Amino acid sequence: MIIAGLQKTTLIDFQDKIACIVFLAGCNFRCPWCYSAELVLPLKIATQPRISEKEVLDFLRTRKGLLDGVVICGGEPTINKDLPQFLEKIKNGGFLVKLDTNGSNPKMLKDLVNRKLVDYVAMDIKGLGVYEKIMGEGIKMADIEESVKFLKQGSVDFEFRTTVVNGVHKKEDFVEIAKWIGGKNVTYYLQNFVPAKTIDPEFEKVQPYKKEFFGEVVEEISPYFKTCMFRG
Repeated sequence: MIIAGLQKTTLIDFQDKIACIVFLAGCNFRCPWCYSAELVLPLKIATQPRISEKEVLDFLRTRKGLLDGVVICGGEPTINKDLPQFLEKIKNGGFLVKLDTNGSNPKMLKDLVNRKLVDYVAMDIKGLGVYEKIMGEGIKMADIEESVKFLKQGSVDFEFRTTVVNGVHKKEDFVEIAKWIGGKNVTYYLQNFVPAKTIDPEFEKVQPYKKEFFGEVVEEISPYFKTCMFRG
């Protein structure tokens, strides 16, 4: 497991919690619009400074009583076989854990939830017809579907979210997504793509959708969800 970064405080990434963020390097997806190339591409990862597990745990000890939780993101955290052991140490320190995941490893996701090593899961939904273009070798759409189904069973607090990219996602796509992931216990967030240093430089030229677009989408698909919101 490569720990590539530590953001010491966030007030927005773990709902209603004061948290820090641990960034794990490595990903089994290649979303061309991703702006975290340094956490995804092996050549970029190799040039990044690394943080030891001990440094993270020592930091958390100094923040006991000040931080509520820890956000684990990537890259894709669940590609790391030693993730459960790391989370166990964080939980033993008295912290809540939020996991950001693409849902490609349902076996580990279930294990983490069943062992109560995560308290909240945010799963990225890329869009129907998109996965086949971005998934790494050995990943099946059935894995993504299994993770969606498991989270909807309600064993852990969770949300689904989609980064909406002009040219990748169309308005009509979201009705199909809603039919797939929707449910009375499901919270779904739409967030706008921000053109930055993307893996594919062509996406830096993409114009993000305007807020009116999201208003129309949210209005149309809200009946499928407990909560559906644009998160700007």
